[in-house]
Amino acid sequence: MKNINFPPTLFITGIGTDVGKSIATGWLAREMKDGGMNVITQKMIQTGNIEWSEDINRHRGIMGCGKLPEDISRLTAPLIFTYPASPHLAARIDNREIDLTSIISAAETLNSRYDYLLMEGAGGLMVPIKEDYLTIDFISDQNLPVALVVNGELGSINHALLSLSAIRAYNLQLFAIIYNPYFDKDATICADTRAYLRNYLSLHFPDSLFLEMPVLTL
Repeated sequence: MKNINFPPTLFITGIGTDVGKSIATGWLAREMKDGGMNVITQKMIQTGNIEWSEDINRHRGIMGCGKLPEDISRLTAPLIFTYPASPHLAARIDNREIDLTSIISAAETLNSRYDYLLMEGAGGLMVPIKEDYLTIDFISDQNLPVALVVNGELGSINHALLSLSAIRAYNLQLFAIIYNPYFDKDATICADTRAYLRNYLSLHFPDSLFLEMPVLTL
């Protein structure tokens, strides 16, 4: 990772829910940290939790560190909702508003303390943050480069290409595809998914990276 020119803030998204974004975020942070980089992660919006973000907990476990001061002060998880749903619905159920300024302010503080910030989103690119405001709108408004987490489950190529089409339509910078093998089941399908997406990336996003994780023991 030492030879990779990482942006100060990288938005980690996925081709859907439960594709391994948290695992990938923790892994990338660990690799960067072990390479001597001053890096921290943030979960911009956490749903399905009370008081504490399970995704931040997973990040720290993979990174091999305990809670950081920024975790305790909630800078790394500025918005937590109780119901396990998309942010717009979780906020409605909790009868709360989603304050985007709190996310932006927390990220700015983290950027002032660390050289690199990995910001994990909730679900995929088109997940609603508010009724009329999607995750991809936030990424675009904040002008953030994107790392797209994929896996080898059946249907992943379709979901990946739809996500890449959205990235192109919004004129976002695709920094990398991260292939997460944690959910690999069918070796034939997984091998073809890897090869297909790597080739697609070289043809359509030649300046972007294809990063492949090891299988992590959690």
